[in-house]
Amino acid sequence: MIRPSERAMGIEYAIRDVVIPARELEKKGINVIRLNIGDPGKYDFQPPKHMRDAYCKAIQDGHNYYGTSEGLPETREAIVQREKRKNGVDITSDDVRVTAAVTEALQFIFGALLNPGDNILVPSPSYPPYVGLVKFYGGIANEYLTVEENGWQPDIDDMRKKINERTKAIAVINPNNPTGALYERKTVREILDLAGEYDLPVISDEIYDLMTYEGEHVSPGSLTKDVPVIVMNGMSKVYFATGWRLGYFYYVDPEGKLDEVREAIDKMARIRICPSTPAQFAAVAGLTGPMGYLDEYMGKLKERRDYIYKRLTEIPGISTTKPQGAFYIFPRIEERSKWKNDFEFVMDVLHKAHVLFVHGSGFGYAGDWHFRIVFLPPVETLEAAMNNFEAFMRERLAE
Repeated sequence: MIRPSERAMGIEYAIRDVVIPARELEKKGINVIRLNIGDPGKYDFQPPKHMRDAYCKAIQDGHNYYGTSEGLPETREAIVQREKRKNGVDITSDDVRVTAAVTEALQFIFGALLNPGDNILVPSPSYPPYVGLVKFYGGIANEYLTVEENGWQPDIDDMRKKINERTKAIAVINPNNPTGALYERKTVREILDLAGEYDLPVISDEIYDLMTYEGEHVSPGSLTKDVPVIVMNGMSKVYFATGWRLGYFYYVDPEGKLDEVREAIDKMARIRICPSTPAQFAAVAGLTGPMGYLDEYMGKLKERRDYIYKRLTEIPGISTTKPQGAFYIFPRIEERSKWKNDFEFVMDVLHKAHVLFVHGSGFGYAGDWHFRIVFLPPVETLEAAMNNFEAFMRERLAE
């Protein structure tokens, strides 16, 4: 038997891992309502027409070649203009790198920062690759608490306690996946102040930046004066092009503290060749084109957010916080006597109610006894799922 590497076998990704038992039910002809993966393209959301047209035109016009490793000049310039409009940041195209989605940006940044034994502060709960990729590169994901009773805002005091001599950066996900939290301006400033105190960069994941319901997203890149910030974003969520796998990141680094890290990242970018060329032409159309479609889409999402929040608050044994951004809700399992842990709970719901959630512990220690729901489907689908789930909870609690 040829043995695989320990780092590869240690990878876990809760969001897709739960699909395996769901498939077994589907093979038996059982209809499973999947509320596990945040993919707008599986429902009634598509990239705007001007982006789709630009993608097709790029292919027909022969833009099917290798691009530059850092990203096409026109794509990076479109990103500069977009980020200046949104965040007022003073950057140039030299500060921008285009990637195969935010996941590759994380691979580059963590790979460039971490030596074995180093750590990066990541929120708990957080998107699973933050823990998985840090571990893959031999580092430690040092999870800091976000407080459910305070709308899942980061606990700055806990963050401070987690910093040590091997800490290389502080990661922020805002709006947050899986909680839907939108961080307050005051909180973002406090994170920057803490990072400055310990001479650490901030890594800011802003893939849901324009997907907010109440309040407005604030980027640390827009507030920093001397703390280096790496901002990540992409075309998957706000532009609804998940399958195109195109993202980007940029540096706001007034004092040049990240120069050597930038060099290391560029080496990684060169060895992987380049991101998709035709997708970058389509991204230019999205980044520079009209955004009117977003009002319609956010109207749909708000209706679905409000519906599922209302339903969950009516189900016995469950409590939840209303999300302020993204398209996830992260309910808490209050009645726990019937299950050993949140994974067993999610599997029980799957096999008895035929609704697929993701267990909260898959998002970090603060996710214990929670579960994540994606509310992208139409209200009719959410209603069927919540009817099944409510009936399941009432029956189980009556046993």
